[in-house]
Amino acid sequence: FFLGAMFRAASGLRGKQVTGLYRYYCTSGKETIGFIGLGNMGMSMAKNLMKNGYSVVAYDVSPQANQILQNEGAKIASSPEEVAVSARKIVSMVPASAHVKEVYCGENGVLKASQPGDIYVDASTIDPHVAKEVANAVKEKGASMLDTPVSGGVTGAANGTLTFMVGGPQDVLEKVRPVLEAMGKKITFCGDNGSGQIVKLCNNLALGIQMISIAEAMNLGTKLGADPKLLADVFNCSTARCWSSDSYNPVPGVMEGVPSSRGYEGGFGVDLISKDLSLALTAAQTVKASIPLGATALQLYNLISTHGLGGKDFGIPYAFFNNTIEKKK
Repeated sequence: FFLGAMFRAASGLRGKQVTGLYRYYCTSGKETIGFIGLGNMGMSMAKNLMKNGYSVVAYDVSPQANQILQNEGAKIASSPEEVAVSARKIVSMVPASAHVKEVYCGENGVLKASQPGDIYVDASTIDPHVAKEVANAVKEKGASMLDTPVSGGVTGAANGTLTFMVGGPQDVLEKVRPVLEAMGKKITFCGDNGSGQIVKLCNNLALGIQMISIAEAMNLGTKLGADPKLLADVFNCSTARCWSSDSYNPVPGVMEGVPSSRGYEGGFGVDLISKDLSLALTAAQTVKASIPLGATALQLYNLISTHGLGGKDFGIPYAFFNNTIEKKK
C-alpha cells in the first residue's frame, strides 16, 4: 500500500478505494478520460488524448499494450468496470460487436460502475443494431452513448486526423466534442444511435472494393513492365485517384510510412475489413440492396485469410496477386 501511494503521488494521480476498486483522478489539468482497447488504432488515439492534456485511465486485454501506455503516463485499470469507476467519459475502440457488448454489458463491464450523466463513446465499427442495443442499455443507467466509428486508418490515428461519424444525441456530442477533437480533425453528426455505424459500413464497403481494384491494376501494370511509382503518380492525378492509391498505396516502395512499406504489418487487418464487409452484406440483406462487388471483395479477403494472412494489412491483395508473400497451404 505504501509503495502504491508513493507511485500515485509521483505520477500526479491520487487513489480512493471504491467497492474494492480504486478510483483515480488527476490533481491538475483536464478531466480524466477512460480508454478501452489499445490496438493499432486505440493506442494512438489514447496517446493523442494525453498529448492534448487529458489524463487517461485505460484497459486492454493485452498486458503488453497496457504496459506501453503506462510507460507514457497513463493509469491502467484491471477491467472496464474499473475504468468506469475512475472516468465519467469513456472512449472504446475494440474489434467487433461481441467485444463492445462485453466491454459495456459484461460481468466486469462499464455498466457495473456507471453513474447517471456518464458519456460513453464507442469508436469501434460494429453492427448498427448492436450499437442501438448497447445505447439502450446505457440509457437505462441514466448515462449516454454515442457510436463514433472512424476513418483515416492507423496513419490518421497516429497523426490525430481521424474523421468521426457520430450517431446519438446531438447535445451529448457537443459535451464530448473537445475529446474527439483531440483525436481527429473532422466530426460529422449522422443522426440517431446506429447512424454513425451505417455511414461507416458504407464507407468501408467502398474502401474494400477500391483497395482491391488498385492492387489489381497496379499488379497488371507492373507485370506488363510499368514502373509502380509512375503508375501511382498517374493514378493520383487521374480518374483512378482514391485514398487507397494516393494515401495508402498497397505496392511496396511506392510510399513510405504505410503498411505495404513494412511487410503489410501494423495496419488495418484483412480479418477486420472482412468483418466490415460481412456486416455490410448482412445490412444489405435486410433492405434487399444488391452489393455484388462487396460480396466478391469479401470472398477474396476470406481466401487471403485462409492462407494465414488474416492479420496482415488489407493492402495485401497486391502481394497475393503477384505471389510475393508466403502463403500457407
